[in-house]
This record gives sequence, structure tokens and C-alpha cells, in this order.
Amino acid sequence: MKKILVLGSLNMDLVTKVKVTPKVGETIIGSGFSEIPGGKGANQAVAIGKLGGEVSMLGRVGNDNFGKSLIQALNESHVHSENVLMVDGAPTGTALIMVNDDGDNSIVVIPGANFELKPDAVTTQHFDEKDYLLAQLETPIETIEAAFSQAKAAGLQTVLNPAPAQKLSKELIANTDLLIPNETEFELLTGFSPETPEGLDAGTSLLFEQGVKALIITLGKNGALYIGEDGERIHVNGYSVKAIDTTAAGDSFIGGVLTALSKGESMKSAMEFATKVGAVTVTKYGAQSSLPTFEEIEAFEGVKRS
Repeated sequence: MKKILVLGSLNMDLVTKVKVTPKVGETIIGSGFSEIPGGKGANQAVAIGKLGGEVSMLGRVGNDNFGKSLIQALNESHVHSENVLMVDGAPTGTALIMVNDDGDNSIVVIPGANFELKPDAVTTQHFDEKDYLLAQLETPIETIEAAFSQAKAAGLQTVLNPAPAQKLSKELIANTDLLIPNETEFELLTGFSPETPEGLDAGTSLLFEQGVKALIITLGKNGALYIGEDGERIHVNGYSVKAIDTTAAGDSFIGGVLTALSKGESMKSAMEFATKVGAVTVTKYGAQSSLPTFEEIEAFEGVKRS
């Protein structure tokens, strides 16, 4: 089995349920309050760990109770956490999350200690005996750029989930082997909407010209689309499930893809597996609390959307 290093954020999610998402200036009453381990980086690492992948986490938390809880959550999910360090002078990252009755969420992220992961914190030793580097955009962009440059030099396959959506440097795109955006992120990066065949082709061509080797566009309820540099295309449909909370759906899908690939599965098999992972995730509440185990995916018998 190949080994995965996840560079990314660790947040404590502070979650409440609301009937509808409030408008600007509106005050509403929430229902319940939960503290649930989250952060896009940690979510993806925990997804891999719970699915049986070999995964390590590189990140920063504050020297506080939230930080201790997040490290404990990694360990309980079979994620190697020795490179998640506590720092003084910055609180653990937090996210304020509202989930409405449709299962949709609104999130405000306060990075805190995540932004203490500086470029000089990443060394070549972190890439020893690793095969994949997976990152998102909730840590300093210059750290991700430095890590991807070093990882490529060390022979790792680099995987980037460009979320939250923002523009990327040419260097980072050029050092990305597999890019996994959603439709909004794809359009921000390329200037083309993937909702039309012309826009999809133009945006994809641009990314390949910039150095990306392969692309997976997540399409929400409509599944996901893989496009290879050689022209190969694989579309997998989503499943019809009752969504309780969409938090971490994309993170779980990415974790599913990397886990399956690390076990030697084909890209098609990896995407089919990951689509099941995402479907199960949205039927449960919270971020890491909703991430399924390998046994849950094997037992899943969902109905695919047509």
C-alpha cells in the first residue's frame, strides 16, 4: 500500500442547526450546539485513515484544549500525528458552521494556528517513504507552494484540492499532478464554466497547458468527472440519498479517491468507491463525525442517480 502525507488545516467545528440560512442582518434561533473535529486537511486525513489508508498529517494547532482534542481525533482514526505540533501564541483554528433543514451549510473559518505552518516547517524528511502529498488551501499558500516543489523533487505524486476557492500561482499549478476542484473552483481557476462542453474543454486545456497532469471535477449530486492528460474521461454518477449535512462531503470523496488509488485500484474504481464514501457522509451530521469506515462503505447499497 502506498503512503499518503496530508498537509493541511485542523479546526474545531462549532456547529448549530437552523431551519433556514439567515439573510444579511437577520437574527434567527439555532437548535443545539456541537464541537466536532474538522478542518479540510484533517477531514481528508481522517477519511483516509478510517477507510484503511496509510496516512500521516502535517499541520499546526494551538496549545489549548481544542488542539489536544484534534490530535486525539487523528490518533483514534489511525492517522499518524507526530508532525502535528502545538504552537504558543495562536489559538487552534475554528470554524463556525450553520446547517439548515435542507442539509446545506454556511461556514466561517478562523485559521488561528493553521497559519503558523510556515514554509520552513516543511523539510525533505517529511517526504521520506511517502508516495502522495495531498493539500488544500486553508494553510499559507507559500507553504503549500514550497511543499509541492519539494515533493515533486522527491518523486511524490501531488494532489491539490483548491478549496477554499482562490487564484493559484503558475508554479503551484505546474507542480500539481492531480487537481480536484468543484465547479466553482474550476471556473475561478480557468475563467471558464464547466457547465457547458465548450467551457469544460477550454478550462481543461488551459490547466493541462499549465502543467496539471489529471483533473477530477466534483459535481455535487451529479457525481464527478475525471479527465486525463491523454484525453481519457470517466464520469461517475452520484447516489440518491437523504442529505442530513453536506459538511465534509467533498473531503470524504477526496479521501476515498486517494485511499483507493493507494491500494492499487484503477481511477474508475477509485471514483466509484469515493462516490459511495461521499454519499454515506452526507447522511450523517458533522465533519469527522460523519466520515465512514471501510466496513460501512462495503455495506452501502445505494441507488445511483440516472
